[in-house]
Amino acid sequence: MTSSVFLLSVPGLRPDDIRHMKNLQAIAGNGERIPLIPSFPCVTWPVQSNMVCGSQPKDHGVVANGFFWRDSNEVEMWTAWNEKIQQPQVWDMLEKRGKRCAVWFPMLSKGCGAQYVCMPAPVHHPDGSESLWCYTKPESLYGDLLEEHGHFPLHNFWGPQTSIASSRWIVDSAITAADRLRPDFFYIYLPHLDYAAQRSGPDSAEAKTALVELDKLLGNLFETMPRVLEKDVIWMVASEYAIVPVNHVVYPNRILREAGFLDVYRNEGEWIDFRNSQAWALVDHQFSHVYLKSPDSKDHVKAVAELFRDRNGIAEVLVEKDREKYQLDHPRSGEIILVSEPKSWQAYYYWLEDAEAPAFARTVDIHRKPGYDPVELFFDPVTKSIPLDATLVKGSHGAPVLAPFQQGIFASSRAGILEQSNLREGAIHDYNICQLILNQFE
Repeated sequence: MTSSVFLLSVPGLRPDDIRHMKNLQAIAGNGERIPLIPSFPCVTWPVQSNMVCGSQPKDHGVVANGFFWRDSNEVEMWTAWNEKIQQPQVWDMLEKRGKRCAVWFPMLSKGCGAQYVCMPAPVHHPDGSESLWCYTKPESLYGDLLEEHGHFPLHNFWGPQTSIASSRWIVDSAITAADRLRPDFFYIYLPHLDYAAQRSGPDSAEAKTALVELDKLLGNLFETMPRVLEKDVIWMVASEYAIVPVNHVVYPNRILREAGFLDVYRNEGEWIDFRNSQAWALVDHQFSHVYLKSPDSKDHVKAVAELFRDRNGIAEVLVEKDREKYQLDHPRSGEIILVSEPKSWQAYYYWLEDAEAPAFARTVDIHRKPGYDPVELFFDPVTKSIPLDATLVKGSHGAPVLAPFQQGIFASSRAGILEQSNLREGAIHDYNICQLILNQFE
């Protein structure tokens, strides 16, 4: 009987973390484990796309956790559908082999080719409120999951109320789906380790507690799935990236504004004027894409790039062809890419006085902010809002992997699958995982 293959995407998992996770340790002890090197930029959307496409941003077009659409001068953060990935994904390849695939919570999975999908999709109302809901394929599936498990707890998935409850719902609903739908390949995203490691640091007591909490859920998966499916399961566990300690932050948009390149307009606070700014940065963890209004002007490109050279916290300034070094020479990339030093990260803030910050800056608003904001993990009880203090963040990721402490891990329950794929070289890359999965269905 052919085994089912499960890929568990566990961002933030490091090789040494497994010693705190007895259930994962047991699975990997019977199989294999090896360091995983994510491709730069080492953040959710690009790495997940690398894993499921078997390629890198130059080919699939996912260059960050969001997009800047130059034709409309609009930023799209966290709302894009699967059509934005410009290459076939592993479920498209498996469907040609007659295999059923389920995709549970990876980003950019709305509208993907897998037969079964579940993704958060709250309903946004005109008054700014929202109702809990999930996008599912088939559409009726969420109604069935809702009846058995209640609504997906979105407030525990991101923001100051993050907790194990969101990953528990993902696991419980995945078990229900596996029982009813019997997929051959199941891709499950479990982001629980992301929270404490960014908030308190990857070596904090809170981060260690998160490891134990997640391992308990993994134990439930490892025990229950083979029984539910009535067949063997090949487990693959991949950390998308490792979170590293940070003690420094850079504000690219403030630097651009002070130099006269970034313009704002007022609308109950200041907003970036994307249409008229000479340069602005879409900031994402430990890197940013700087988009230029006059990319054909060598003087303009040089003037913007020079602002960041030899600046504390910035390791590399990639200008145009330099982007080829990391397979980021794609039209969606900024003309300039800023790469953080390992102990530093970049915040999207562009206002020069907190009194001028827009209202969304003090809320959990992942769609209107022109960049990723981990400060949303914190809550100021005095103002009852998100603080405007980027120095609170103690962990980050995204910079190129240059040292072992930046590596993630890949573990499997079956011995020999790395050797079968000629990947016994001391480490594997995120883009190798697609082929690893396909090989299990040969």
